[in-house]
Amino acid sequence: MQQLPEDWQRGLVIVAHPDDIEYGAAAAVARWTGQGKDIRYVLVTSGEAGIAGMQPAVAGPLREAEEIAAARVVGVAQVEFLGYPDGRVQESPQLRRDLAAAIRRHQPEMVVLFHFGDTWAPGRVNSADHRAVGRAALDAVSDAGNEWIFPELADQKPWSARWAAVVGPYATHAVDVTNFRAQAIASLAEHRRYLEALSPEPVAEQVRAVVDMAIGAKEGFPADHAVGFELFQFGG
Repeated sequence: MQQLPEDWQRGLVIVAHPDDIEYGAAAAVARWTGQGKDIRYVLVTSGEAGIAGMQPAVAGPLREAEEIAAARVVGVAQVEFLGYPDGRVQESPQLRRDLAAAIRRHQPEMVVLFHFGDTWAPGRVNSADHRAVGRAALDAVSDAGNEWIFPELADQKPWSARWAAVVGPYATHAVDVTNFRAQAIASLAEHRRYLEALSPEPVAEQVRAVVDMAIGAKEGFPADHAVGFELFQFGG
């Protein structure tokens, strides 16, 4: 497994829901902001359908606030929500256009995405929103650099990212996050109300278990804790 390229300065993380980034990627984000990189987040939904028994009109603002706090822990100040309906996101030209516009606004060299395969493992289906957002976002990386696909974005200059890196089970590259475990744990812990609804286990125990599973050692990569990515290259 190879080292993920880090000769870049601006990164954009695109995911479906609040907390998606904190399930692994936040440790890498902490490493990168520690290097002085400019990392920003775009979330397609506000996760408003994610808390059982809580009305979406209440859950949405709560989950946005939790995500903004989680981002701050790992050095991210800019968090954008696109307002798509949680649980009902479709891989559509409209979504591709909105994500291409976001890429043009933020001008990242590296785009980070969340696993969008049909399954996580045999018998473990992936979320419909994860599938739709990830696939649309990977296409949007190319769309953002093409002036003709979405001509209605003509007021935004085309932008070509160099890479997209997908956090998930099919890693080809990795980064060492051994020194950033504590920040990753603290970042996920900001989703306290969401985690309390997921499990009766204490939030602190949930968070440690999730983070340690997500950033454990990766086969063929020399680090005690690492985040793995499937890397895609664009523009040559």
